Amino acid sequence: MAITVVVTGSTSGIGFGIAKGFAGKGANIVMNGFGKPEDIEAKKKELEDAGSGKVLYHAADMTKPEEIADMIATAEKTFGGIDVLVNNAGIQHVAPVEEFPIEKWNMIIAINLSSSFHTISAAVPGMKKKGKGRIINIASAHGLVASPFKSAYVAAKHGILGLTKTVALELAEHGVTVNAICPGYVLTPLVEAQIPDTAKARNMTEEQVKKEVILEAQPTKEFVTVEQIAALAQYLASDDAKQITGTHISMDGGWTAK
Repeated sequence: MAITVVVTGSTSGIGFGIAKGFAGKGANIVMNGFGKPEDIEAKKKELEDAGSGKVLYHAADMTKPEEIADMIATAEKTFGGIDVLVNNAGIQHVAPVEEFPIEKWNMIIAINLSSSFHTISAAVPGMKKKGKGRIINIASAHGLVASPFKSAYVAAKHGILGLTKTVALELAEHGVTVNAICPGYVLTPLVEAQIPDTAKARNMTEEQVKKEVILEAQPTKEFVTVEQIAALAQYLASDDAKQITGTHISMDGGWTAK
């Protein structure tokens, strides 16, 4: 019987990679995120073609608890329950703290942190009833260390690690594990789009920007791939990872070892 996996923010980037990884193993997928209808439909078809499971798209806005609750309820009603919840939705804004727009702070905390509380709160009763479940929170190296001008993002990702530990303790005797993945830099479309402008501004080649600017923090000088993150998520969702709970796993090319 196919497992059911909910992945927030999965219409592109890391979230889509995770969804595709699980789809390739035959899982049913609940896809969520923003995008043009035709792009979402194309991504949905790509997931359907990747495996034998079914794919449901839900347009829940991660700033709206009632829409999040409806997404979880719809997933449970459609597939009979949720086996794996992957909290991936996230946004970024960079500015000095004294200039950081209040609305950006509120939006980042809502999407990057509070949405995970809302999805977990809604999904836990069903997982407890089944006596089994996996909750995987996509944090960041910034859940462990800071960078200037990213106050909201860093605060939210540190919060995700605290949430992960707390919920893991609450669910430890219910067959539900809760863990966080802390990736370093991943070459997502969002990151790729920034490279040409950065190269022009700094009078560097695009390859120099990758190695000397973006990957300066990562000793391996290599990007983490979405496939690597997806593989780790699949492991954390497996029975082999049953005794891994309440912790984070860094996948950052050695960034946080420094």
